[in-house]
Amino acid sequence: MTMSSDQHPPPSDHLRPPTTVRKLIVEVIEARDLLPKDGQGSSSPYVVVDFDGQKKRTSTVQKNLNPVWNEVLEFVVTDPNTMEFEELNIEVFNDKKLSNGSARKNHFLGRVKLYGSQFVKRGEEGLVYFTLEKKSVFSWIRGELGLKIYYYDEMVEEEQQQPPPQEEPPQQQPQEQQQGPEEVMKQPVLVVMEEPPQMQMPTHIGMEPREHSPPLTRVHEPQSENRPPPENNMPPPEYSPDMRRMQMGNGMAGGPMAGERVKVMRRPPNGDYSPRIIAGKFAGDTSERLQAFDLVEPMQYLFVRIVKARGLSQNENPHVKIRTSGHFAKSKPAIVPPGDDSSANPEWNQVFAIGYNKDTAANSTLEISVWDGASDKFLGGVCFDLSDVPVRDPPDSPLAPQWYHLEGGAADEQNRVSGDLQLSVWIGTQADEAFPESWSTDAPQPFVSYTRPKVYQAPKLWYLRLTIIEAQDLHIIPNLPPLTAPEIRVKGQLGFQSVRTRRGSMNHHTSAFHWNEDLIFVAGEPLEDSLILLVEDRTGKDPALLGHVLIPVGSIEQRIDERHVAAKWYGLEGGPGGNGSYCGRLHLRMCLEGGYHVLDEAAHLCSDFRPTAKQLWKPPVGILELGILGARGLLPMKSKGNGKGSTDAYCVAKYGKKWVRTRTVTDSFDPRWNEQYTWQVYDPCTVLTVGVFDNWRMFAESGEERPDCRIGKVRLRVSTLESNKVYMNSYPLMVLLQSGLKKMGEIELAVRFACPSLLPDTCGVYGQPLLPRMHYLRPLGVAQQEALRGRPLNSWPLGWLGPSHR
Repeated sequence: MTMSSDQHPPPSDHLRPPTTVRKLIVEVIEARDLLPKDGQGSSSPYVVVDFDGQKKRTSTVQKNLNPVWNEVLEFVVTDPNTMEFEELNIEVFNDKKLSNGSARKNHFLGRVKLYGSQFVKRGEEGLVYFTLEKKSVFSWIRGELGLKIYYYDEMVEEEQQQPPPQEEPPQQQPQEQQQGPEEVMKQPVLVVMEEPPQMQMPTHIGMEPREHSPPLTRVHEPQSENRPPPENNMPPPEYSPDMRRMQMGNGMAGGPMAGERVKVMRRPPNGDYSPRIIAGKFAGDTSERLQAFDLVEPMQYLFVRIVKARGLSQNENPHVKIRTSGHFAKSKPAIVPPGDDSSANPEWNQVFAIGYNKDTAANSTLEISVWDGASDKFLGGVCFDLSDVPVRDPPDSPLAPQWYHLEGGAADEQNRVSGDLQLSVWIGTQADEAFPESWSTDAPQPFVSYTRPKVYQAPKLWYLRLTIIEAQDLHIIPNLPPLTAPEIRVKGQLGFQSVRTRRGSMNHHTSAFHWNEDLIFVAGEPLEDSLILLVEDRTGKDPALLGHVLIPVGSIEQRIDERHVAAKWYGLEGGPGGNGSYCGRLHLRMCLEGGYHVLDEAAHLCSDFRPTAKQLWKPPVGILELGILGARGLLPMKSKGNGKGSTDAYCVAKYGKKWVRTRTVTDSFDPRWNEQYTWQVYDPCTVLTVGVFDNWRMFAESGEERPDCRIGKVRLRVSTLESNKVYMNSYPLMVLLQSGLKKMGEIELAVRFACPSLLPDTCGVYGQPLLPRMHYLRPLGVAQQEALRGRPLNSWPLGWLGPSHR
């Protein structure tokens, strides 16, 4: 049956709404210093790029150990949300066709493995030379591969595919005409498992021909007895392996009926559908696997989440009180929702963590009451039996809050109690996600914000390289003494950093001053500050300002290698002439160095060696897990009066850009924290630092700054830890005082370095240089490194972290 042209829908119906497709671009530029593999002292290399099941290759460069391709390979990102977890495998081979004839395979010349977290948006890309890696420990590989990798999002309009009109066999037309669409859809179907040969699909199926499709399951209706069998020379249909949508049949003989949907499902290669263990997911026996939060002792807490209330009696600024047999807590003042002038529907959105002991809480009750903030009038309450409170263990979902009707006591008047309170109560541990933001009853209520556990992420730091070349047309002070050369210097300021150049050399023919000097600053993201350059005449006793330049740091060019950056001229402003007159100009070259690692720690105690540019980051080699159990025998750090002392201790752990702080355990010489944290390890030759401090900030008056007192610290080197083994030890806390070395107590830690594979990734790290490549191409001086090391410590506010935490 042939469909006439007037039966087609209008062209606008063929178009679907525009969708966003993410494209990944891999520009293969060149390679350097490859190994000869063709038996004639050379190689004929080509590159194969594999991403998300898409494999593409470049052309072959004949007889060249430093080949240049300059080819662009484009890939489609299936799911942009999971792009950072995708792998990009790039391999270099020697083409056996161009060898001396004895080669039986394409020899492996090296590979580069990247992850989606290293991809950047279009416009931020740069040429990066990656060192070719081995496939195994015994591989002989050398050389580098220059790549540009970036992605962009493209809006596309997909045209809805319509099956081409087909003529049906005459014997099927009467039967088709008698049956309606509903009868056709109700026909039984038959599941057939097929093993399609390596052939192309016939074009009448309405799909593009694909090659090398895997075995598949095809669901179609049983063949009618009146239908002729398919011809022997017609290959069975073949489907693409990445197909997931429903295909519509075209109603031809031997195939699916019109309107019938064809389901395409993957089939296991061996046809076995029984459950099986996926290899590579678990390290060792599953019975020996350690669960999350397993390095510390579980501590049970009674969690109470107070959300809001409704229909309360007349009140002013209400609050909630929580009381158990041994604990008492009071909420913060209520918040009136926007658009509601009355206080009958206040909101708190507050979580409390109350110490819970199963043995002592068996016959205890939990009382939650609402009180008027002005008159402390009772507005109603709810009572719970602790033996009926549910226990929640992650990964269970959080307990949803429910409405509870407020009740009053026997002596309360009925008109004083009304309304409902929305809350949830459960028993959990310190692994609960509500624990970090909860208000603990162990801490003093006015200072609870200074006692919670926190995780901080240090901002990304950049080296800002400023090259001051020369200055022209400066308004120098006239009437200088004979044989006196003017002393002109340039002063640069970035935030609190201030650096001044040496004295400029004067060119008498052009009245220009030359420096050709590099000034390096440390800039932290977000790059919102401005670089201020002051040109000063310091010939006399008092410096005279000849002009200044203001340059936003965000506008400065970024580079990740040693490529040349063009210099620019900048006009000076605010000189002695004033009123916007011309004051001269300054010739500058500036760039943000992404190929360096900003050294904010001593090199032998560094916890991270990654460069600033994300494109140069390598995948992590393992996970470092730290369990902070507690401390013992801490010395008193503050006086309570009557000859008694106290210590309010907390821990700080720092590794890489991640800082963590445990909660403060008040008034205890043997605090127990039992908190666990994890870090990604990119280099085993790094150090984890754990410090213990006494909290003084929690008792500071408003506007007063009281730095915390240092008790001691411990350093752990990751390379000394055996892989996948738990170390649980007590470490002495030592502090060097003027009177000598003093022991302040002991800290108990549990540490594990979880490394999935030692060979070849982890062992390959030891064969690489410690610092990024730019530190060896354009090294920084020792004195310059020490001067720059102190600047990042003050480049971002930590709030509770003072100088003693460094």
